[in-house]
Amino acid sequence: MSAGSCIVCDLNQDKFREECGVFGILDTSCQNNNASLMTYYGLFALQHRGQESCGIAYSNGEKVEFKKDMGLVSEVFSRNTLNEMAGFAAIGHVRYSTKGDSKRINAQPISVNYKLGTIAVAHNGTLVNAEVVRELMEDGGVIFQTDSDSEVILNLIARSAKRGFKTAVKEAMQAVKGSYAIVMLTEKSLIGARDPYGIRPLCLGKKEDQYLLASESCAFDAVGAELVRDVKPGEIIMITKDGIESINEVEQTITSTCSFEYIYFARPDSKMDDIGIYKARERAGEILAMKHPVDADVVTGAPDSGIPAAVGFSRASGIPYEIGLVKNRYIGRTFISPTQEMREYSVHVKMNALRANVEGKRIVLIDDSIVRGTTSKRLITLLKEAGALEVHLRISSPKVQYPCYFGIDTPYRTDLMASANSTEEMSEIIGADSLEFLTTDELIESLGGRDRFCMGCFSGVYPLSTPVGM
Repeated sequence: MSAGSCIVCDLNQDKFREECGVFGILDTSCQNNNASLMTYYGLFALQHRGQESCGIAYSNGEKVEFKKDMGLVSEVFSRNTLNEMAGFAAIGHVRYSTKGDSKRINAQPISVNYKLGTIAVAHNGTLVNAEVVRELMEDGGVIFQTDSDSEVILNLIARSAKRGFKTAVKEAMQAVKGSYAIVMLTEKSLIGARDPYGIRPLCLGKKEDQYLLASESCAFDAVGAELVRDVKPGEIIMITKDGIESINEVEQTITSTCSFEYIYFARPDSKMDDIGIYKARERAGEILAMKHPVDADVVTGAPDSGIPAAVGFSRASGIPYEIGLVKNRYIGRTFISPTQEMREYSVHVKMNALRANVEGKRIVLIDDSIVRGTTSKRLITLLKEAGALEVHLRISSPKVQYPCYFGIDTPYRTDLMASANSTEEMSEIIGADSLEFLTTDELIESLGGRDRFCMGCFSGVYPLSTPVGM
């Protein structure tokens, strides 16, 4: 580790980074002007999906305006600000950049004025043909204001506006390739679209006269709405004061929802494509216990995503579950890197072992994945420093051996620990007494046995072609 590095920061980076979260709402009665406030609460529920920037675009029926900035939802918006953002419809976005630099100009929603008015877009995912489409449009005279691939969608719609808005949206969705869950806002309508493979999640909710769209169903709970259903792969949903219209004219594809949504990204209280996230993770732990048993005294989970699988492992194995690691939830983006003499202790600021539960015991530690291996090594060290006699690591996903190209920030393959090391070598490097993973078949079993997920990061087989050079 270099002299200027920070263990706490390394632990934060040693996970697949959440992509983005989107939210949208429209009141068909046009009577409620609280759309921005509802979007604020919805974004709070989706904050785990992105912490770099956030924004809200809103409409009062006459014009679309927006506010966005770098920072968390609580930092960007205040009560006074939201009171000034009255509108019957709104969309919102929390961002972790996978395409486009981390700077304010790339914060979303982004908007464009075109022949029919103004349209704003908030996008989760990555367009694999964005560079090609962008270059063609620039050759035709289009000027881009950001380096976000989401702006490509806006300009495609604007270009086709003369054929009508619905046609423009359909043609834009047919032109882009990759992963996307998109919410769009005009002066009088809310639109949602999901990529033909369903790689990125998007669901539909309802509360009285209000229709809602969100990356996860937990956002509906935050505003008192009910989950209606998931948006189908390739489906476009258009919502106006006249109601809701579904358009699904894409070629039939095999649904390939990102498996890491279930393993790590989604909140455990969400439901996605008819699968409860918590139960799926708990079931993964049960399968780990049955397929990869170990003689131990205590089961514990790496906070927070490893805990449901740890509960499942404990139940299936009969080994008691205990809290073994305590996470500091108040580490902000402004955490000061420790001085050289304090660096070796700095990990305890982020995470610490509960000595009373681990000292003198053989521990089964459950985590969701191993990326670079930094986190696993440090957690095992923490437990052993607290007196654990043995630490057996069980991972509730297969080996991550390949990068993702569809909206997740992953390291190069050379930086993925499992790509160059056997399980035994990995175990030795991180200091575990034993190490086991789920297989892809076992992961599918935990997700209900339906083989309809993108597992490219495990197998190197992707649902659609990746760009040359990626």
